[in-house]
Amino acid sequence: MGPIDYLVVEFPGSHLTGEGMPLLVDLVDRGIIRILDLTFLTKEADGSVRGIALADVTGDGKLDLTVFEGVSSGLIGEEDMAEAGSLLQPGDSAAILLYENLWAAPLAAALRRADARMIASGRVPVQDVIEALNALDAAA
Repeated sequence: MGPIDYLVVEFPGSHLTGEGMPLLVDLVDRGIIRILDLTFLTKEADGSVRGIALADVTGDGKLDLTVFEGVSSGLIGEEDMAEAGSLLQPGDSAAILLYENLWAAPLAAALRRADARMIASGRVPVQDVIEALNALDAAA
């Protein structure tokens, strides 16, 4: 099994265009990732958070999410949804994506066979990389 990551993507004003969905499907089709869970939620005006069925996520009416119907391992729970919802403003929606990095599975298996252990992991925010590159350009 490869490393498992998650993303919480906010849609301000609950405006979903679906522009990224074909790219997500492409990652799955090419065997780069496997989607374990895809959950949508919205934050109501009163601050409550509720899940949204994929069939109810239509965006501008052109958004077709049927390819993701039934994608649920059950690993995303109510607590996860509440935590993600706490990051939203009322009227906003979000998608929680839990996925396995299939590209890394062979490497992870080889490392486990060699009794290697991951002792640290992390992600560098894109904005930090952009700022560092801009600083290097300015210094040059």
